[in-house]
Amino acid sequence: MHFRTLYLKQCLYSSIISAQQWQASYLVAQWLRLFAFVSFGSKLSSFLFMWTYPQTFDVIVIGAGHAGIEASAAAARLGCDTLLLTQNLDTIGQMSCNPAIGGLAKGHMVREIDALGGMMAENCDATGIQFRMLNANKGPSVRAPRAQCDKKAYQFRMKALLEATPHLRLMQGNVAKLLVTPEGVEGIVTNLGLTIRGRSLVVTTGTFMRGLLHVGQQNQSGGRMGDAVSTLSDNLRELGFEIGRFKTGTPCRLNGRSIDFSRCERQDGDAPPPLFSYEEDDFDAVDQPFTLNRRADGVFHVEQIPCWITYTNEKTHEIIRANLGLSPMYSGKIEGVGPRYCPSIEDKVVRFAEKPQHQLFLEPEGRQTAEIYVNGLSTSLPFEVQYAFIRSVPGLEKAEILRPGYAVEYDYCPPTQLDQTLQTRLVPGLFFAGQINGTSGYEEAAAQGLIAGANAALRILGKPPFILQRSEAYVGVLIDDLVTKGTQEPYRMFTSRAEFRLLLRQDNADLRLTPKAFAAGLARAGAWHRVTARGAEIREVKELATSIRYQGARLDQWLKRPEFSVDQLPTDLAGRFSRSVWDQVETDFKYEGYIRRQEDAITKAARAESKTIPSSMNYGDVFGLRAEAFQKFSKIRPGTLGQAGRISGITPADIALLSIYLEKV
Repeated sequence: MHFRTLYLKQCLYSSIISAQQWQASYLVAQWLRLFAFVSFGSKLSSFLFMWTYPQTFDVIVIGAGHAGIEASAAAARLGCDTLLLTQNLDTIGQMSCNPAIGGLAKGHMVREIDALGGMMAENCDATGIQFRMLNANKGPSVRAPRAQCDKKAYQFRMKALLEATPHLRLMQGNVAKLLVTPEGVEGIVTNLGLTIRGRSLVVTTGTFMRGLLHVGQQNQSGGRMGDAVSTLSDNLRELGFEIGRFKTGTPCRLNGRSIDFSRCERQDGDAPPPLFSYEEDDFDAVDQPFTLNRRADGVFHVEQIPCWITYTNEKTHEIIRANLGLSPMYSGKIEGVGPRYCPSIEDKVVRFAEKPQHQLFLEPEGRQTAEIYVNGLSTSLPFEVQYAFIRSVPGLEKAEILRPGYAVEYDYCPPTQLDQTLQTRLVPGLFFAGQINGTSGYEEAAAQGLIAGANAALRILGKPPFILQRSEAYVGVLIDDLVTKGTQEPYRMFTSRAEFRLLLRQDNADLRLTPKAFAAGLARAGAWHRVTARGAEIREVKELATSIRYQGARLDQWLKRPEFSVDQLPTDLAGRFSRSVWDQVETDFKYEGYIRRQEDAITKAARAESKTIPSSMNYGDVFGLRAEAFQKFSKIRPGTLGQAGRISGITPADIALLSIYLEKV
C-alpha cells in the first residue's frame, strides 16, 4: 500500500477523532462511519472507527524488553509523558535466553548505561547471584564484569521500578499499525482497535515481528516460546521500510536436581564481587521488593551461587551428526541468518569437526528454582535428539529437560535506515532500538533503547540530540557501526570493534559519560556530584604520586613499572584513598604513552567529524564520484565526513572528492 493512500485514509481518520471530541461526536461519528463504509468498504471503516485513548503521550515505547525499559525510563527522566506498551505486562524485562548480564565489551556497555542514568546495572546488582570479573589477569581495556542473575527477581523488580517511575505509564497491548503523516508519527493502533496518540514513537519489538519458532521439523509462530507474535513488520513494509530476516536460538533448560554436579567443575564468583553500578545509595528487600542483595554503609552483601562446567564428547557429536538432517537449519527450513559468534551446537560440531569436545556452563536461573541454563548448547534439533545428546554429557546422564532448546526467526529493519539518534529517516519522530536493528544481546538492546528514548524525548522538548561518538563510549561504537555499516548477521559487541578501547574501559565509564548525561538531563545530580568528587580524588592521588618517594624513587615511577601494582603499597598510604581510585591512577600511569597516542588519534579524527554534510546533499553534484560511492552515500546519508569515511567500500579518493565539494558549497 502506498504511503499517500495510507495518509489519505488517516486524514479521514483524524477528522473522525476531531469530531468525537465534541458534544455531538456520536451523531457525527455515525455519519462518518456510514460514509467510510459506503466509500471504502467494511474493512477500512472498521480500521477508521476505533476508540481513541483520551491522553496524547509525548513518547510511546512499543515493547518492554531491555531496549523498551531503558527507552521509556530515559524519556520519563527527561520529563516527557511516556507510555510503555507491551504485549504482556507479566514479561517486562524477561531474560529470554541466558539469565546473565555483562561479559566482554557487554559489561563495558552496562557500566556506560549506568553512567548515563540507566536502570540495567543497578537492577543487576540487586538481583545477581554470582559476580565475576572476566579477563582479570589481562590488560585493563579488556577486563569486563559479568553477573548471573535471578531471572524472575530481575524481571519483577524491574517492573516494580518502572511502575514507580514518574511520568511513565504502563499498558498492555499488541500494536498492529503506526499512524503516520508526511510530517511524522501521530500514534499507534492496537489489534483490539484502540488508538493511542503520541508525538514520538520508539519501536523495540525484539524477536517478535513475524517470529517463527523451530524445534526439529516442527514450527509455530511466536517471538518467544509461549508468547504471541507481532505483525508490525507488515505495516512497516507498507510504509516503505526495508525488512530483513534473522535467526537466533536458545539452549534447553534442565532440572538441577537431576544433574550429578560431582562430575562437573565448580566455578565460584569473585570476592569481593565486582559490581556494575556506580551508585552508592543503600538498598535492601525491605524498601524495594524482589531485591535479593543489599548495600548498607557502603558494604555490598550477597550470597553467591556457583556455576558448573562440563564438556561434550565424541558420543555427543556422533548423535548430533547423525541427526543433522532433522535440524531446521541444515534441512533448509530456516531462512534467516544466524549469529556467527554464538553458534548452535550443530554448527560447532560441523564447523569445528577437529575438536573432540566443547565447553558447557551449567548456570542456575535463580535462587528459588532448580532450573539450569546450559550455556554453549543452543540447538533447534528435535526434542528426542536433544534428550539423547544431553544424556551423553558427563554429569547429565540422568538430566531431565524442563524446556527444549529452539531457534527463532524474526523480521528486522536494516539499521542503515536510521540516523545517529536512531530516528528513522523515512518517518520523522519514529525511532528503532534493539533487535529490530539487527543486534543480539540484552546489553546492546538496552544501550540502543536509552539513546533512542532520550532522543525521542529531546525532539519533543526542542533540545539538541544526544549523540555519543566512537571515541566517547562503546555505545557510540555500537550505534555508529549499525547506522554507518549496517549488519549482515546479528550484531554483537566486542572490544576489538572499538579503536580507542584503552580509553573506553569499564572502570572509567562514569568519568567519561556522567557529566554529559547530567547536562542533558539523563543523570541525577547525585551522580554528577559523585563523579566530580571521584575525579578530584584521582587528580589528588596523581599529584601525590609525583611528589612523594617510595624506596628511592617517585611513586608515579613505581606505578609505571609492569611488575609493580597498588597491592604492594604500604597499608597506611593505600588506605588514604579507595581501591577504585588507586586502580584508576595506576592504569593512567602504566599506560600513559598508549593513552596519549589514542588521544592524539581522537584529535585528528575530530577534524573529520566536525565537517558536517547537509542532510539534503545531492551526491550527484560531486564531480568524479564513483557509482558505488554515490549509491552508498545516497542510501546511508552520512552526517559528517568522518562517518562517510567509515562506510564499507568507500575509498580515500571518494572522501577527497566529497571534501573538496563541501569546501566549495
